[in-house]
Amino acid sequence: MSQVKLDDKMQAMLAAQTPILATVIQSNGLPNIGPKRSLRVYDENHLIYNENTGGQTLENIQQGSKVAIAVIDRPNLDGYRFVGTPTVHHDGAPLENALAFAAENGMKEPKCAVLIEVDDVFTLKSGPTAGQKLS
Repeated sequence: MSQVKLDDKMQAMLAAQTPILATVIQSNGLPNIGPKRSLRVYDENHLIYNENTGGQTLENIQQGSKVAIAVIDRPNLDGYRFVGTPTVHHDGAPLENALAFAAENGMKEPKCAVLIEVDDVFTLKSGPTAGQKLS
């Protein structure tokens, strides 16, 4: 179980900004990134997003890629990088959460939900602490 706690500031930034999620293509090590407008806080230790396309990101996760999520508040030169371990859910509470989120936000029904246990958090705040591990 994760020991990382997503504090109020982290949660607020995730709610206000568009997160960018990165995975690695296992066959050749190339990075893959994309915005995840449905990515949100699931609980104080987990993030979740609705997987709608079933494309490269999902394939990478299914092949064992960890994820990194960057969220940046550009006007305030602040941000976070969350590194975590994803699991794909085709049923259960995470999928129910994803279905409810989609319905409440006028989105199409997701193919699955991806729950991310946050393993580490790093600051992206501009200045001398940039890149330092917070957890």
